[in-house]
Amino acid sequence: MIFISTGGFYSRSAIESVSELLQYGIKEVELSGGKYSETQETELIKLRDKLQLQVHNYFPPPKESFVFNLASADKDLSERSVQHVQSAMRLAVDLGRPVYSFHAGFRINPATSELGQRLKKRKLCDRTTALKIFRKNVLMLASEAEKLGVTLLIENNVLSATNFSVFNEDPLLLTNPDEIVSFMQDMPDNVRLLLDVAHLKVSANTLGFNLIDAHAQMEPWIQGYHLSDNDGLEDSNQVVTEDSWFWDIINPNLDYYTLEIYRVPCSELVCQYELVKNKLLSKRIISEKVL
Repeated sequence: MIFISTGGFYSRSAIESVSELLQYGIKEVELSGGKYSETQETELIKLRDKLQLQVHNYFPPPKESFVFNLASADKDLSERSVQHVQSAMRLAVDLGRPVYSFHAGFRINPATSELGQRLKKRKLCDRTTALKIFRKNVLMLASEAEKLGVTLLIENNVLSATNFSVFNEDPLLLTNPDEIVSFMQDMPDNVRLLLDVAHLKVSANTLGFNLIDAHAQMEPWIQGYHLSDNDGLEDSNQVVTEDSWFWDIINPNLDYYTLEIYRVPCSELVCQYELVKNKLLSKRIISEKVL
């Protein structure tokens, strides 16, 4: 399935975003962020027979905002992040799509205003420690997810040259293929990888690894894709095109593709949906002919 993310509708509640997308015939929606609404979960569950809804990262948004970070050395923030995942998993089950995807953790605790922007320099948690905390939390949540019948997907972080220069090292986890593969090798079968191709493009430019080789290295764990494009310098959530870098390597046989395109009208999102659908179909046909 091809989903449209509500991430670009950050000033609206999920119900408002879903309602507008539905007016344009979009019935597969990934719920991501947005404004808090006390009743939106109940309202969304009522739509499960009309729409295909899946839950991503900072959804459902809490009444009091915080930076979701499963690698945080701050015990309270770590516990709050775990509780958020537990709530999101239950909602995913209630929506009839038992999949929940979330970002890999950070070695810092940024302010909400810094997300997607230049990070302020601060002391970093030791990388080994942060990975240990993240691993412990994910394994614990994976055990709960198994009981609920939920699959967890971890999304690779994006490291821009700007943020790398602030710290003179990587302040995030799971931005490069070596660390991603090493982490995923320790995970149970119900924890897989959500590959954000736009994040990978920027991180590859910053860290100097090859995009095609990186995809091949991580492919055994990839169960979904986030799709958008950029200039390789910043994660700008631009439209994908006929010439976007990933078409030749993307696996066309999954059931999780989400367009994370921001700052475009819904009519353009419909066009983006059709482009992705046609590209995946063409690749499936070519694959079948080869077989």
